[in-house]
Amino acid sequence: MATTKVTKKDYFEALKAMVDGVDTVGEYPAADVINFIDKQIAQIENKAAKAKERAAAKRAEGDELRATIKGVLTDEFQTADDITKAIDDEDITKAKVVARLSQLVAVGEAVKEPSKVGDRKLMTYKLA
Repeated sequence: MATTKVTKKDYFEALKAMVDGVDTVGEYPAADVINFIDKQIAQIENKAAKAKERAAAKRAEGDELRATIKGVLTDEFQTADDITKAIDDEDITKAKVVARLSQLVAVGEAVKEPSKVGDRKLMTYKLA
């Protein structure tokens, strides 16, 4: 038996249904309570819409960075530091580069392999 998550909006809708058809709620007119509930529902919907816009913008930014990183990759193995330096953008951090490289590896567009660089073992990446 699957359970569904009850949201704030669902609760407000239920309250609105309970108040509908009643003259007063406590000492308040029912119309005022319904207006309040409608305002709360509108705020919840606006918040959800803004969150979707922000998520879409972040996804688009990530896709753009992923394409840039894919363009920097070659048939030779490179470290994440080398790839970050090749992009030459102050806003691009090694963590962002490694995250996008992991995405590229996950979809099969890049290959990673541990390599010894100096005294350290580092992960290196190249085009698949």
